[in-house]
Amino acid sequence: MGIYAYICFLSALSILLGFITSKISDKVQSTIAITASAMVGSLVLLFFGWLGWFNISSMATEVMQQVDFTSFLLNGILGFLLFAGSLGIKLPVLKDQKWEIAIFALFSTTASTFFVGGIIYAIAHIIGLPIDFIYCILFGALISPTDPIAVLAIIKNLRAPKRLSMQVEGESLFNDGVGLVIFITIFAVAFGGQEATFSGILGLFLHEAIGGILLGFVLGFVAHILISSTDDGSMEILLTLTIPTAGFMLANNVLHVSGALAMVVSGIMIGNWTRHSGFSEQSQRYLDHFWEMIDHFLNFLLFFLIGFALLLVDFNIYGVVLMLVAIPVCLFSRYISLWLPFKALQKVRTYNPYTLKIMTWGGLRGGLALAMALSIPAKTAFVGSIDVKDLILVMTYSVVMFSILAQGTTIEPLIRKAKTVDPNKEAYLQPTNSSSH
Repeated sequence: MGIYAYICFLSALSILLGFITSKISDKVQSTIAITASAMVGSLVLLFFGWLGWFNISSMATEVMQQVDFTSFLLNGILGFLLFAGSLGIKLPVLKDQKWEIAIFALFSTTASTFFVGGIIYAIAHIIGLPIDFIYCILFGALISPTDPIAVLAIIKNLRAPKRLSMQVEGESLFNDGVGLVIFITIFAVAFGGQEATFSGILGLFLHEAIGGILLGFVLGFVAHILISSTDDGSMEILLTLTIPTAGFMLANNVLHVSGALAMVVSGIMIGNWTRHSGFSEQSQRYLDHFWEMIDHFLNFLLFFLIGFALLLVDFNIYGVVLMLVAIPVCLFSRYISLWLPFKALQKVRTYNPYTLKIMTWGGLRGGLALAMALSIPAKTAFVGSIDVKDLILVMTYSVVMFSILAQGTTIEPLIRKAKTVDPNKEAYLQPTNSSSH
């Protein structure tokens, strides 16, 4: 069978699994239940393979390799998921949180990259694994950005307080783009022959980031003009599909700028500008329903593949040690990288007392981190006889699964506590801004 057949069957399985888990329990978020079920399925397949039954483990592994998780997400459905997520971002609330989101996305993501990389580098040398610093920083870059796909899929259903929800959602959407740019920049130094000079790295970073933002404005503006020029409801919705399809490919494969940032910017434009001045009244009602359906379908498939990505992980003793270490290191780095700017921001405005805890514990990692880890070339960098990719993939998978299964299932009590706090405590200290609430 070809790749299309595999995707068709895996899509059907993910939808059926989502239906079954929703019937069994409505208390567990569907994407978490799908991931857990798929991971258990992976363990069963590995057990069958160990027993030598039907060679089913190797068959399943071959299917996962054929699907090519990295290309499927990074160069495929990521554009749809980010565009769908950004359509729901309300610009007035985003403006209210613009400084927090910008600082958390830029400073905290970068700081966490170096915190994680530095600590993992030190621990690896302590246990006798002299891994190069650049590979530790590469792991920090792929694991530091919170995955908007995982965050939005869970936070939306919990109905967190409006400002707190925007901080988490907005930061995850933008730090995803920033994180991808940081990863691409460090990847170019580690594997692409890019010289590790300040000017070279900064130039590559700015080209990716600013280029992606500018392209997002262009895509959003062109789509707005086209949508405004027709009253055909079906055509108006279909025109939005051109952004995460051709627009995303244009960014990644032709212009080599950040497609992720382009999708976020264009999605915010369509969701806030075109929604009210370009769409017909009927299309305004259908826009969210259409993209919510696409979002649910692709999320089901993605989280299903995350669970089965266990089949692609090669464990070794050093990897197991680093796997156990990576989880607390990432949580600690996430907290410190948020705490530093958070303390400064508290001098000018007040926050829900659970904000820092929720942003730390709710900073989920998902398919994006796995896709970046899987994109690292195999058998090109070694520590002794151990492939660096295997080490990074083991650490990444452990952090992703912990964040989805442990953090994702225990974040609800924190959000419930945050919802009991007087909303006036989240208001600006400056009276001139109180009108935004």
